[in-house]
Amino acid sequence: MEYSRDRYISPFSTRYASEEMQHIFSENFKFRTWRRLWIALARAEQELGLDITDEQIAQMEAYKDDINYDVAEAREAVVRHDVMSHVFAYSQQCPAAAPIIHLGATSCYVGDNTDVIILREASELILRKAAQVIKNLADFAEKYKALPCLAYTHLQPAQLTTVGKRATLWINELLMDVDNLAFQLSGLKLLGSKGTTGTQASFMELFAGDEDKVKKLEARIAEEMGFEGCVSVSGQTYSRKVDSYFLSVLSGFAQSAYKFSNDLRLLQSFEELEEPFEKNQIGSSAMPYKRNPMRSERISALARYVICDSVNPAMTAATQWFERTLDDSANKRISVAEAFLGVDAILNIYMNITSGLVVNENVIRRRVMEKLPFMATENIMMESVKRGGDRQQLHEMLRVHSHAAAAKVKLEGGANDLIQRIADDGNIPMTEAEIRAELDPSRYIGRCVSQVEEFLRDDAAPVLEKYHTREMTSRLSI
Repeated sequence: MEYSRDRYISPFSTRYASEEMQHIFSENFKFRTWRRLWIALARAEQELGLDITDEQIAQMEAYKDDINYDVAEAREAVVRHDVMSHVFAYSQQCPAAAPIIHLGATSCYVGDNTDVIILREASELILRKAAQVIKNLADFAEKYKALPCLAYTHLQPAQLTTVGKRATLWINELLMDVDNLAFQLSGLKLLGSKGTTGTQASFMELFAGDEDKVKKLEARIAEEMGFEGCVSVSGQTYSRKVDSYFLSVLSGFAQSAYKFSNDLRLLQSFEELEEPFEKNQIGSSAMPYKRNPMRSERISALARYVICDSVNPAMTAATQWFERTLDDSANKRISVAEAFLGVDAILNIYMNITSGLVVNENVIRRRVMEKLPFMATENIMMESVKRGGDRQQLHEMLRVHSHAAAAKVKLEGGANDLIQRIADDGNIPMTEAEIRAELDPSRYIGRCVSQVEEFLRDDAAPVLEKYHTREMTSRLSI
């Protein structure tokens, strides 16, 4: 990639976001979509009776991808209007069509409709990448569904779970995000051809007051651009709440990924799980032995940015004046693009990590067995009660033994002798063999295995079937 080293370049362009997502927010995608919208407008106007020739449309088609940026940029320096500069540049290439390019439209016809198309294309890319993460995690969950590990409340060891069951928690939040984004997409409509204040007055003038033709004009434009329809009412722009809704969903993806990355960073500090570490990768400039979780840390960093960025369109939507104002434009073109680029980058890293997670089973088992004697006291107490023991007395006895064993480990550095202490206590109505049998970790994972299997079958599989096999290509082929 060539760029000037004397100018600021967004890290999204050079380090983080994928080529696919950058393409969707590129100048080529934007301005080629403008030209497709002008062609769709001209074609619909011709079909509905306006004096537009096949030659004019053919000339526009011939140059739909050949943007003469030099002409547009030179013109914008003079007129200070991006849309009219591109109308002028297009007209230079299509002189026969010059009189009818942008006929009846206002700037938001190309600007806002293109933004809606970009929302759709970028969202579908997010869905496909999220599905790949879900697939990676689903395979991981299936593989480790029965491997017991410590579970935590308040970041303190509680009961056991399994490595696979914990992965379903990460998947579940992504499924919520996918469902939310799919819902927003299901209701997404083009702005259409609404005119300066949303009244379609210019098109009513063009079609001599024929409302039916004005409505058909929008329907045909929507069909050509791959939408079911246009919004029923608007000012000059589509409601900026649309951007706010979509970025709220992207914030959700960032939150889910943040949760995963924090969990993994903690697990890597415990040495239970590790993110991929390449053969020649350097973990620290000072400490050669270190294997820092840099990928997870990058997810955390980018996620914070996206979560904060989601406030921008909310403020923009709240401060629009009447039928439109232009204080949305500068903010919108940064905040919307960077939210998508940010989540794209997050999912790229998320895919990378989940395709090569390292599970240190021996460490996991060792850490389970360090804590399991304490957890076993509950089962020992319940079994002793069944055999006639007094629950309150047993609870006090086991509490004393637990605290004594914990003190020995913490203060003296000794081994955990809790089970031996319990076995030596004649008040426990169980044999030593029976007490030690309570140290089987599989007895403490509840329905983990079944929960993983049911969740992957009933919740994850339908989403994977819908999104995982989709090709990552724009439906507009731009």
